[in-house]
Amino acid sequence: MENQYNVIACRGLTVTNWSDTFRCNPEIYFMPRDVEEIREIILLATANKKKVRVVGRCHSPSDLALCNEYMISLKFLNRVLSVDQSTGLVKAEAGITLFDLNHHLQLHGLAMPVLGSVSDVTLGGVINTASHGSGATFTVMSGYVEELELLTSSGDLIKYSKSSNKDVYYSALCGLGSIGIIITVVIRCEPAFLLYQRQTPSTLDQVLEDLEDHLSNSEHFRFLWFPHTNYVSLSHIHRVPGGQAVLPLTLTERISSWLLNYGIGYYSLEFAYWLSTFFPWITPWINRLIFWIQYGRETEKIDVSYKIFNFECLFKQHVYEWSVPREKTQVVLSELQRFLDSNPTLFVHFPVEVRFVAADDIYLSPAFGRDSCYINVICYRPYGKEVEYRRWFNALERIAKESGGRPHWAKAHGLTAEDFVKMYPCFRQWAQTRRRLDPINIFFNDYMARIFATFPKE
Repeated sequence: MENQYNVIACRGLTVTNWSDTFRCNPEIYFMPRDVEEIREIILLATANKKKVRVVGRCHSPSDLALCNEYMISLKFLNRVLSVDQSTGLVKAEAGITLFDLNHHLQLHGLAMPVLGSVSDVTLGGVINTASHGSGATFTVMSGYVEELELLTSSGDLIKYSKSSNKDVYYSALCGLGSIGIIITVVIRCEPAFLLYQRQTPSTLDQVLEDLEDHLSNSEHFRFLWFPHTNYVSLSHIHRVPGGQAVLPLTLTERISSWLLNYGIGYYSLEFAYWLSTFFPWITPWINRLIFWIQYGRETEKIDVSYKIFNFECLFKQHVYEWSVPREKTQVVLSELQRFLDSNPTLFVHFPVEVRFVAADDIYLSPAFGRDSCYINVICYRPYGKEVEYRRWFNALERIAKESGGRPHWAKAHGLTAEDFVKMYPCFRQWAQTRRRLDPINIFFNDYMARIFATFPKE
């Protein structure tokens, strides 16, 4: 439809997230083509007293980006604007997906220093939620942002950096879509590199005992724990010296890889977990079987960086993730294992993904001020069928909170400002900055309203 401002928009649209666990019906769904059209939408929303939220690829397993009033997609603001190969600084629009950005960087001999499990997300989305990869010396992805342009609720387009208005800069690097609309980002990249990945089977007891050795001996260490077992799959990832090449797989290797990773690791697994909704007691056997088929032997792989960083998330799922102080890793995982052992009627899916992130100064980053361990749990929804997940997620929340944990902002949680004031030393400062830049709360939604429903008074 065309409106009085000539912005591309539509009505009657239902927006769902990737896992189909949250949905909304915005009054108008806008697809602006430039900053001026976004500014027009903000003016229209202000005049009509409507809320505005920006949505990317809807990958977040929560309602963080959803809104029943005005929604803005930045799908047309998806360009790389400049590349400086000498400094590694790249300026891109916030609507570009990491998949497209990775490809563009590769053409210029550059790469992101670290990436999360998924690249089908927008640059603005990963910044607004301080999304992360894994590596004891690598921060969340927002930590590599040198400068950003923010369109505020007043329609002003302002640049922010460490040297220009630090409060807004450190607030917007995890702004939850409520500081303003990120338009462009200058991100610090590095010369393109290959990664060597070695995956080995081990046990949870052993990896926790030797955790510091694993972290110090690997640039990007992570591991998967298979609940109802003591099995884990370790992933040691290192940069490869220049001059090595990625050898293409033979036809036999490609067929074998597809059968293992998709024929068994996706389609057969989804069917098996669907059966487990009728016979829950088979879940531990499924977890053991998939470990031995896919992860029970040592494997090696060399590829371009983003293909190693990314991780197949398989099919629809409920996801919950918490960041805890790195020194609490053993405490939290051991307690989770004890919880499962003491609840024989509770059956949960693999994997529990465990990753590590360096401390940063971003006000609402879950790794603010401390080296952190991120613990991610999953309950799949095979063929879209609903499963019980709350007991498992509630257990992680309780155990992580007792160890000083903080939830991942992109994942569904029930915490409010009353909790966050205690968790984040700069939460009040962030809230004051947000209020100053958006005094009319135009960038609020139900998610933000829940958080601030219990905002403590001074």
